[in-house]
Amino acid sequence: MKWIYIEDAGKHVGEEVEIRGWLFNKRSSGKIHFLIVRDGTGFMQAVVVKSEVSDEVFDLYDELTQESSIIVQGVVRADKRAPGGYELTVRNIQLVHRAIDYPITKKEHGIGFLLPRRHLWLRSRKQWALMRLRNEVEMAIEDFFQNEKFVRVDAPILTPSACEGTTTLFKTDYFGEPAYLSQSGQLYMEAAAMALGKVYCFGPAFRAEKSKTRRHLMEFWQAEPEVAWATLDDIMDLAENLIAYIVERVLETRQEELKLLERDISKLEAVKKPFYRITYTEAVEIVNKAGLKMEWGEDFGGDEETVLAQQFDKPILVHRYPAKVKPFYMKRDPENPDLALCVDVLAPEGYGEIVGGGQREDDYETLYNRMVEENMPIEDYEWYLDLRKYGSVPHSGFGIGLERTLRWIAGIHHIREAIPFPRLLEKIYP
Repeated sequence: MKWIYIEDAGKHVGEEVEIRGWLFNKRSSGKIHFLIVRDGTGFMQAVVVKSEVSDEVFDLYDELTQESSIIVQGVVRADKRAPGGYELTVRNIQLVHRAIDYPITKKEHGIGFLLPRRHLWLRSRKQWALMRLRNEVEMAIEDFFQNEKFVRVDAPILTPSACEGTTTLFKTDYFGEPAYLSQSGQLYMEAAAMALGKVYCFGPAFRAEKSKTRRHLMEFWQAEPEVAWATLDDIMDLAENLIAYIVERVLETRQEELKLLERDISKLEAVKKPFYRITYTEAVEIVNKAGLKMEWGEDFGGDEETVLAQQFDKPILVHRYPAKVKPFYMKRDPENPDLALCVDVLAPEGYGEIVGGGQREDDYETLYNRMVEENMPIEDYEWYLDLRKYGSVPHSGFGIGLERTLRWIAGIHHIREAIPFPRLLEKIYP
Protein backbone atom coordinates (compact mmCIF):
# COMPACT_ATOMS: atom_id res chain seq x y z
CA MET A 1 0.00 0.00 0.00
CA LYS A 2 1.38 3.39 -0.98
CA TRP A 3 2.28 5.94 1.71
CA ILE A 4 1.24 9.43 0.55
CA TYR A 5 1.27 12.94 1.98
CA ILE A 6 -2.04 14.66 2.62
CA GLU A 7 -1.21 17.54 0.27
CA ASP A 8 -1.04 15.00 -2.57
CA ALA A 9 -4.39 13.33 -1.79
CA GLY A 10 -6.02 14.78 -4.91
CA LYS A 11 -3.71 12.70 -7.08
CA HIS A 12 -4.95 9.45 -5.52
CA VAL A 13 -8.77 9.65 -5.57
CA GLY A 14 -10.23 6.14 -5.54
CA GLU A 15 -6.94 4.56 -4.50
CA GLU A 16 -6.19 2.75 -1.26
CA VAL A 17 -3.36 4.60 0.47
CA GLU A 18 -1.59 5.04 3.78
CA ILE A 19 -1.38 8.29 5.76
CA ARG A 20 1.20 8.64 8.54
CA GLY A 21 0.55 11.44 10.99
CA TRP A 22 -0.94 12.61 14.25
CA LEU A 23 -4.49 12.85 15.57
CA PHE A 24 -5.46 16.50 15.56
CA ASN A 25 -9.08 16.12 16.65
CA LYS A 26 -11.89 13.57 16.74
CA ARG A 27 -15.66 13.27 17.09
CA SER A 28 -18.20 10.47 16.86
CA SER A 29 -21.86 10.06 15.88
CA GLY A 30 -22.22 6.53 17.23
CA LYS A 31 -21.60 4.17 14.33
CA ILE A 32 -19.31 6.60 12.50
CA HIS A 33 -16.10 8.09 13.87
CA PHE A 34 -14.48 11.17 12.37
CA LEU A 35 -10.74 11.67 12.82
CA ILE A 36 -8.85 14.78 11.75
CA VAL A 37 -5.33 13.66 10.91
CA ARG A 38 -2.39 15.98 10.22
CA ASP A 39 0.92 14.93 8.69
CA GLY A 40 2.79 18.23 8.36
CA THR A 41 1.63 18.84 4.81
CA GLY A 42 -2.05 19.28 5.64
CA PHE A 43 -5.13 18.17 7.55
CA MET A 44 -7.46 15.40 6.40
CA GLN A 45 -10.67 13.87 7.70
CA ALA A 46 -10.60 10.08 8.10
CA VAL A 47 -14.03 8.44 8.38
CA VAL A 48 -14.37 5.16 10.30
CA VAL A 49 -17.65 3.36 9.59
CA LYS A 50 -18.49 0.54 12.01
CA SER A 51 -19.83 -1.76 9.31
CA GLU A 52 -16.71 -1.37 7.15
CA VAL A 53 -13.92 -2.13 9.65
CA SER A 54 -13.16 -4.73 12.28
CA ASP A 55 -14.42 -4.26 15.85
CA GLU A 56 -10.81 -3.84 16.94
CA VAL A 57 -10.23 -0.92 14.56
CA PHE A 58 -13.58 0.70 15.39
CA ASP A 59 -13.03 0.42 19.15
CA LEU A 60 -9.52 1.87 18.86
CA TYR A 61 -11.24 5.26 18.66
CA ASP A 62 -11.57 5.35 22.44
CA GLU A 63 -7.81 4.96 22.88
CA LEU A 64 -6.85 7.68 20.42
CA THR A 65 -5.86 10.90 22.14
CA GLN A 66 -4.94 14.30 20.79
CA GLU A 67 -1.47 14.19 19.13
CA SER A 68 -1.18 10.41 19.25
CA SER A 69 0.86 9.23 16.26
CA ILE A 70 -1.05 6.89 13.96
CA ILE A 71 -0.90 5.16 10.58
CA VAL A 72 -4.25 5.21 8.77
CA GLN A 73 -5.05 3.14 5.70
CA GLY A 74 -8.06 3.67 3.47
CA VAL A 75 -9.51 4.93 0.21
CA VAL A 76 -9.25 8.59 -0.84
CA ARG A 77 -12.61 10.22 -1.65
CA ALA A 78 -13.31 13.69 -3.04
CA ASP A 79 -15.57 15.71 -0.74
CA LYS A 80 -15.85 19.49 -1.02
CA ARG A 81 -17.09 19.72 2.58
CA ALA A 82 -13.98 18.05 3.99
CA PRO A 83 -10.80 19.92 5.02
CA GLY A 84 -8.67 20.22 1.89
CA GLY A 85 -11.47 18.84 -0.29
CA TYR A 86 -10.69 15.14 0.29
CA GLU A 87 -11.32 12.55 2.96
CA LEU A 88 -10.21 9.01 3.72
CA THR A 89 -12.63 6.11 4.10
CA VAL A 90 -10.75 4.07 6.70
CA ARG A 91 -9.88 0.40 6.33
CA ASN A 92 -7.33 0.09 9.12
CA ILE A 93 -5.65 2.15 11.88
CA GLN A 94 -2.39 1.47 13.66
CA LEU A 95 -1.63 3.31 16.90
CA VAL A 96 2.10 4.04 16.91
CA HIS A 97 2.36 6.12 20.10
CA ARG A 98 -0.37 7.23 22.48
CA ALA A 99 0.08 10.81 23.67
CA ILE A 100 -0.96 11.28 27.29
CA ASP A 101 -2.22 14.59 28.71
CA TYR A 102 -1.23 16.75 25.74
CA PRO A 103 -1.08 20.23 27.33
CA ILE A 104 -2.44 22.41 24.52
CA THR A 105 -6.11 21.52 24.41
CA LYS A 106 -8.84 22.85 22.14
CA LYS A 107 -9.77 25.58 24.62
CA GLU A 108 -8.32 29.08 24.40
CA HIS A 109 -4.86 29.49 25.95
CA GLY A 110 -3.05 32.70 26.84
CA ILE A 111 0.29 33.68 25.34
CA GLY A 112 1.99 33.18 28.71
CA PHE A 113 0.93 29.53 28.58
CA LEU A 114 1.73 28.99 24.91
CA LEU A 115 5.21 30.57 24.58
CA PRO A 116 7.01 28.11 26.92
CA ARG A 117 5.32 25.35 24.91
CA ARG A 118 6.27 26.76 21.53
CA HIS A 119 7.71 23.36 20.55
CA LEU A 120 4.15 22.00 20.74
CA TRP A 121 2.25 25.18 19.79
CA LEU A 122 3.77 24.89 16.29
CA ARG A 123 1.42 21.93 15.69
CA SER A 124 -1.73 24.08 15.74
CA ARG A 125 -3.49 25.05 12.51
CA LYS A 126 -2.60 28.74 12.66
CA GLN A 127 1.07 28.14 13.45
CA TRP A 128 1.24 25.46 10.77
CA ALA A 129 -0.10 27.97 8.26
CA LEU A 130 2.32 30.67 9.41
CA MET A 131 5.39 28.45 9.08
CA ARG A 132 4.37 27.33 5.60
CA LEU A 133 3.76 30.96 4.67
CA ARG A 134 7.17 31.88 6.09
CA ASN A 135 8.77 29.18 3.93
CA GLU A 136 7.03 30.60 0.84
CA VAL A 137 8.23 34.13 1.58
CA GLU A 138 11.79 32.85 2.08
CA MET A 139 11.70 30.96 -1.21
CA ALA A 140 10.18 33.97 -2.99
CA ILE A 141 13.05 36.18 -1.77
CA GLU A 142 15.64 33.64 -2.92
CA ASP A 143 13.98 33.13 -6.28
CA PHE A 144 13.60 36.85 -6.90
CA PHE A 145 17.29 37.58 -6.40
CA GLN A 146 18.41 34.51 -8.32
CA ASN A 147 16.12 35.45 -11.22
CA GLU A 148 17.67 38.94 -11.16
CA LYS A 149 21.16 37.36 -11.44
CA PHE A 150 22.28 38.30 -7.93
CA VAL A 151 24.97 36.17 -6.27
CA ARG A 152 24.28 34.97 -2.74
CA VAL A 153 27.23 35.70 -0.43
CA ASP A 154 26.92 34.50 3.15
CA ALA A 155 27.96 37.08 5.74
CA PRO A 156 29.66 36.11 9.02
CA ILE A 157 27.67 35.87 12.25
CA LEU A 158 30.61 36.77 14.49
CA THR A 159 31.95 40.26 13.78
CA PRO A 160 34.63 42.47 15.33
CA SER A 161 32.62 45.70 15.18
CA ALA A 162 29.18 47.25 15.03
CA CYS A 163 27.11 48.08 11.96
CA GLU A 164 23.99 49.67 13.44
CA GLY A 165 25.30 51.28 16.65
CA THR A 166 27.08 49.92 19.70
CA THR A 167 24.16 50.03 22.13
CA THR A 168 22.39 46.98 20.67
CA LEU A 169 25.32 44.56 20.42
CA PHE A 170 25.41 41.06 21.88
CA LYS A 171 29.01 40.72 23.07
CA THR A 172 30.88 37.43 23.25
CA ASP A 173 34.45 36.24 23.81
CA TYR A 174 36.51 35.24 20.78
CA PHE A 175 39.63 33.58 22.20
CA GLY A 176 40.30 36.48 24.53
CA GLU A 177 39.20 39.17 22.07
CA PRO A 178 35.77 40.84 22.05
CA ALA A 179 33.42 39.81 19.26
CA TYR A 180 29.77 40.49 18.56
CA LEU A 181 26.78 38.74 17.06
CA SER A 182 26.07 40.35 13.70
CA GLN A 183 23.51 43.14 13.54
CA SER A 184 23.64 43.12 9.75
CA GLY A 185 25.63 41.68 6.87
CA GLN A 186 25.57 45.00 5.03
CA LEU A 187 29.21 46.06 5.40
CA TYR A 188 30.34 42.67 4.11
CA MET A 189 27.89 42.86 1.23
CA GLU A 190 29.45 46.18 0.21
CA ALA A 191 32.78 44.38 -0.08
CA ALA A 192 31.16 41.53 -2.01
CA ALA A 193 29.42 43.94 -4.39
CA MET A 194 32.81 45.38 -5.38
CA ALA A 195 33.83 41.84 -6.35
CA LEU A 196 30.62 40.44 -7.83
CA GLY A 197 28.41 43.41 -8.80
CA LYS A 198 25.00 42.32 -7.50
CA VAL A 199 24.96 40.34 -4.26
CA TYR A 200 22.76 39.50 -1.30
CA CYS A 201 22.96 37.66 1.99
CA PHE A 202 20.09 35.99 3.81
CA GLY A 203 20.39 34.94 7.42
CA PRO A 204 19.94 35.76 11.10
CA ALA A 205 20.78 39.08 12.71
CA PHE A 206 20.85 40.06 16.37
CA ARG A 207 19.89 43.28 18.12
CA ALA A 208 20.06 43.64 21.91
CA GLU A 209 17.20 46.13 21.94
CA LYS A 210 15.34 46.33 25.22
CA SER A 211 12.01 46.58 23.42
CA LYS A 212 8.76 44.82 24.18
CA THR A 213 6.86 46.02 21.14
CA ARG A 214 4.95 43.75 18.78
CA ARG A 215 7.55 44.51 16.07
CA HIS A 216 10.81 43.59 17.79
CA LEU A 217 12.80 40.37 18.13
CA MET A 218 16.28 39.92 19.58
CA GLU A 219 17.06 37.44 16.78
CA PHE A 220 15.50 37.86 13.37
CA TRP A 221 16.17 37.01 9.72
CA GLN A 222 16.76 39.44 6.90
CA ALA A 223 17.82 39.51 3.28
CA GLU A 224 20.29 42.26 2.32
CA PRO A 225 21.00 43.02 -1.34
CA GLU A 226 23.83 45.36 -2.34
CA VAL A 227 24.39 46.64 -5.87
CA ALA A 228 27.49 48.29 -7.31
CA TRP A 229 26.78 51.41 -9.38
CA ALA A 230 23.20 51.64 -8.00
CA THR A 231 21.73 54.93 -6.81
CA LEU A 232 18.96 55.53 -4.28
CA ASP A 233 16.37 55.51 -7.08
CA ASP A 234 17.69 52.19 -8.35
CA ILE A 235 17.45 50.56 -4.95
CA MET A 236 13.96 51.95 -4.38
CA ASP A 237 12.89 50.28 -7.63
CA LEU A 238 14.50 47.03 -6.48
CA ALA A 239 12.70 47.07 -3.14
CA GLU A 240 9.37 47.76 -4.84
CA ASN A 241 9.87 44.94 -7.32
CA LEU A 242 10.85 42.50 -4.57
CA ILE A 243 7.84 43.24 -2.37
CA ALA A 244 5.41 43.07 -5.28
CA TYR A 245 6.91 39.71 -6.28
CA ILE A 246 6.60 38.28 -2.76
CA VAL A 247 2.95 39.27 -2.42
CA GLU A 248 2.04 37.99 -5.89
CA ARG A 249 3.79 34.68 -5.15
CA VAL A 250 1.99 34.18 -1.83
CA LEU A 251 -1.41 34.96 -3.36
CA GLU A 252 -0.70 32.46 -6.11
CA THR A 253 0.53 29.56 -3.96
CA ARG A 254 -0.75 29.92 -0.37
CA GLN A 255 -4.48 30.55 -0.54
CA GLU A 256 -5.22 27.71 1.91
CA GLU A 257 -2.85 29.12 4.52
CA LEU A 258 -4.20 32.65 4.10
CA LYS A 259 -7.72 31.29 4.53
CA LEU A 260 -6.77 29.49 7.75
CA LEU A 261 -5.29 32.75 9.03
CA GLU A 262 -8.51 34.56 8.08
CA ARG A 263 -6.45 37.09 6.14
CA ASP A 264 -8.39 39.64 4.11
CA ILE A 265 -6.69 38.93 0.80
CA SER A 266 -8.30 41.94 -0.87
CA LYS A 267 -5.75 44.02 1.09
CA LEU A 268 -2.92 42.02 -0.47
CA GLU A 269 -4.46 42.06 -3.93
CA ALA A 270 -4.26 45.87 -3.82
CA VAL A 271 -0.46 45.67 -3.54
CA LYS A 272 0.42 46.50 -7.12
CA LYS A 273 3.17 48.69 -8.51
CA PRO A 274 3.74 51.56 -8.41
CA PHE A 275 3.88 52.05 -4.64
CA TYR A 276 3.60 55.43 -2.96
CA ARG A 277 6.77 57.49 -2.63
CA ILE A 278 6.97 60.43 -0.25
CA THR A 279 9.79 62.38 1.36
CA TYR A 280 10.45 62.33 5.09
CA THR A 281 9.24 65.93 5.26
CA GLU A 282 5.93 64.99 3.64
CA ALA A 283 5.62 62.03 6.00
CA VAL A 284 6.05 64.26 9.06
CA GLU A 285 3.26 66.52 7.77
CA ILE A 286 0.94 63.51 7.33
CA VAL A 287 1.68 62.25 10.85
CA ASN A 288 0.97 65.66 12.37
CA LYS A 289 -2.27 66.04 10.41
CA ALA A 290 -3.33 62.63 11.75
CA GLY A 291 -3.10 63.95 15.31
CA LEU A 292 0.36 62.99 16.52
CA LYS A 293 2.88 65.67 17.41
CA MET A 294 6.24 65.16 15.71
CA GLU A 295 9.05 67.61 15.20
CA TRP A 296 11.00 67.68 11.94
CA GLY A 297 14.33 65.95 12.60
CA GLU A 298 12.98 63.22 14.85
CA ASP A 299 13.00 59.59 13.76
CA PHE A 300 9.73 57.73 13.44
CA GLY A 301 8.74 55.56 16.36
CA GLY A 302 6.25 52.72 16.31
CA ASP A 303 3.25 55.00 16.83
CA GLU A 304 4.27 57.35 14.03
CA GLU A 305 4.93 54.46 11.63
CA THR A 306 1.56 52.91 12.47
CA VAL A 307 -0.35 56.12 11.87
CA LEU A 308 1.53 56.83 8.64
CA ALA A 309 1.05 53.30 7.30
CA GLN A 310 -2.67 53.43 8.07
CA GLN A 311 -3.11 56.27 5.58
CA PHE A 312 -2.24 54.12 2.56
CA ASP A 313 -3.50 50.93 0.91
CA LYS A 314 -0.10 50.00 -0.55
CA PRO A 315 3.47 50.11 0.77
CA ILE A 316 4.98 53.58 1.18
CA LEU A 317 8.59 54.39 0.33
CA VAL A 318 9.68 57.21 2.66
CA HIS A 319 12.97 58.68 1.48
CA ARG A 320 15.52 61.35 2.41
CA TYR A 321 15.46 61.32 6.21
CA PRO A 322 17.53 63.78 8.25
CA ALA A 323 21.12 62.53 8.11
CA LYS A 324 21.51 62.77 11.89
CA VAL A 325 19.03 59.93 12.51
CA LYS A 326 20.69 57.57 10.03
CA PRO A 327 23.95 55.54 10.27
CA PHE A 328 27.36 56.95 9.41
CA TYR A 329 27.62 55.15 6.06
CA MET A 330 24.61 56.86 4.43
CA LYS A 331 25.49 59.22 1.57
CA ARG A 332 24.23 62.78 1.91
CA ASP A 333 21.84 64.33 -0.58
CA PRO A 334 23.94 66.66 -2.78
CA GLU A 335 20.97 69.05 -2.99
CA ASN A 336 20.65 69.22 0.81
CA PRO A 337 23.52 67.84 2.93
CA ASP A 338 21.24 67.72 5.97
CA LEU A 339 19.41 64.82 4.33
CA ALA A 340 20.56 61.26 3.74
CA LEU A 341 19.97 59.36 0.50
CA CYS A 342 18.02 56.67 2.32
CA VAL A 343 14.65 54.94 2.18
CA ASP A 344 12.36 53.01 4.52
CA VAL A 345 9.47 50.98 3.15
CA LEU A 346 6.41 50.91 5.40
CA ALA A 347 3.81 48.18 4.97
CA PRO A 348 0.19 49.39 4.80
CA GLU A 349 -2.60 48.75 7.33
CA GLY A 350 -0.39 50.11 10.12
CA TYR A 351 2.26 47.39 9.99
CA GLY A 352 5.18 49.80 9.67
CA GLU A 353 8.76 49.40 8.47
CA ILE A 354 9.75 46.23 6.63
CA VAL A 355 12.68 47.60 4.57
CA GLY A 356 15.48 50.02 5.36
CA GLY A 357 18.38 51.06 3.15
CA GLY A 358 19.84 53.62 0.83
CA GLN A 359 22.89 54.82 -1.03
CA ARG A 360 26.26 54.40 0.70
CA GLU A 361 28.96 57.03 1.06
CA ASP A 362 31.56 56.13 -1.56
CA ASP A 363 34.13 58.91 -0.96
CA TYR A 364 37.03 57.94 1.30
CA GLU A 365 37.75 61.34 2.84
CA THR A 366 34.09 62.06 3.51
CA LEU A 367 33.50 58.72 5.19
CA TYR A 368 36.74 58.86 7.17
CA ASN A 369 36.00 62.34 8.52
CA ARG A 370 32.48 61.34 9.46
CA MET A 371 33.75 58.33 11.41
CA VAL A 372 36.26 60.54 13.24
CA GLU A 373 33.47 62.99 14.12
CA GLU A 374 31.45 60.13 15.58
CA ASN A 375 34.46 58.85 17.59
CA MET A 376 34.38 55.49 15.86
CA PRO A 377 37.38 53.13 16.25
CA ILE A 378 38.96 53.61 12.83
CA GLU A 379 41.23 50.56 13.21
CA ASP A 380 38.15 48.29 13.35
CA TYR A 381 36.92 49.65 10.03
CA GLU A 382 40.13 49.91 8.00
CA TRP A 383 38.95 47.09 5.73
CA TYR A 384 35.67 48.94 5.16
CA LEU A 385 37.51 52.15 4.30
CA ASP A 386 39.69 50.19 1.88
CA LEU A 387 36.63 49.77 -0.33
CA ARG A 388 36.76 53.55 -0.92
CA LYS A 389 40.50 53.49 -1.70
CA TYR A 390 40.60 50.84 -4.41
CA GLY A 391 38.15 51.48 -7.22
CA SER A 392 35.28 53.05 -5.30
CA VAL A 393 31.94 53.36 -7.10
CA PRO A 394 28.45 54.49 -6.13
CA HIS A 395 26.57 51.61 -4.52
CA SER A 396 23.31 51.06 -2.67
CA GLY A 397 21.41 48.38 -0.80
CA PHE A 398 18.79 47.58 1.78
CA GLY A 399 17.67 45.02 4.32
CA ILE A 400 14.22 43.42 4.31
CA GLY A 401 13.06 41.89 7.56
CA LEU A 402 11.57 38.43 7.04
CA GLU A 403 9.43 38.36 10.19
CA ARG A 404 8.11 41.90 9.74
CA THR A 405 7.21 41.13 6.14
CA LEU A 406 5.49 37.89 7.16
CA ARG A 407 3.62 39.62 9.99
CA TRP A 408 2.12 42.04 7.47
CA ILE A 409 1.34 39.46 4.78
CA ALA A 410 -0.23 37.07 7.31
CA GLY A 411 -2.09 39.86 9.08
CA ILE A 412 -1.00 38.82 12.58
CA HIS A 413 -0.82 41.09 15.60
CA HIS A 414 2.57 40.17 17.08
CA ILE A 415 5.88 39.32 15.43
CA ARG A 416 6.57 36.46 17.89
CA GLU A 417 4.37 34.15 15.79
CA ALA A 418 6.32 34.92 12.59
CA ILE A 419 9.39 32.90 13.65
CA PRO A 420 9.53 29.26 14.78
CA PHE A 421 11.22 29.93 18.12
CA PRO A 422 11.07 33.64 19.07
CA ARG A 423 13.80 35.31 21.08
CA LEU A 424 12.15 38.07 23.07
CA LEU A 425 13.30 40.34 25.88
CA GLU A 426 13.96 38.02 28.86
CA LYS A 427 12.50 35.03 26.97
CA ILE A 428 14.87 32.47 25.43
CA TYR A 429 13.06 29.18 26.25
CA PRO A 430 12.61 26.80 24.53
